[in-house]
Amino acid sequence: MAKALFTDFDALPPAQRNYTRWLLLDLEARTLFVDWDLQARAAVENLRLDVGRTPDDQPIQDLVTELREHSREFDRWWRQHRVHQRTHGSKRLLHPLVGELTVQYETFALPGDTETAVFLYSTEAGSPSRHALDLLTSWTLTSTVPYSES
Repeated sequence: MAKALFTDFDALPPAQRNYTRWLLLDLEARTLFVDWDLQARAAVENLRLDVGRTPDDQPIQDLVTELREHSREFDRWWRQHRVHQRTHGSKRLLHPLVGELTVQYETFALPGDTETAVFLYSTEAGSPSRHALDLLTSWTLTSTVPYSES
């Protein structure tokens, strides 16, 4: 569902499979998120937290360099040195297939693994957002199942 809701990260080259990178550099992300600036800034603040945890991680340093070079917003927010980890909240989307929806998210760290987190997205039962997500789920399932005449 992440592929249908956000983007197909598996289709990106491995070095580009990063949520913050996608959010800051992909034009589709800017149109998908109704509150793009809030979501992008939150991603920058969380990336700064990750950098603080692993300051010698060269791929993260390379990502920061790339984002500073290619995104004015990232560079401005990065220079403000704000650090914040958001473990829950909401994201408002204007999805090209199902229209407006709001998803709630929770972030769960895996025990014993500081580098991996699980993101759980949900919608309120009976809400227009749930209807939109159900429609997207239905569309995704029917578009990925091979057709068979038998």
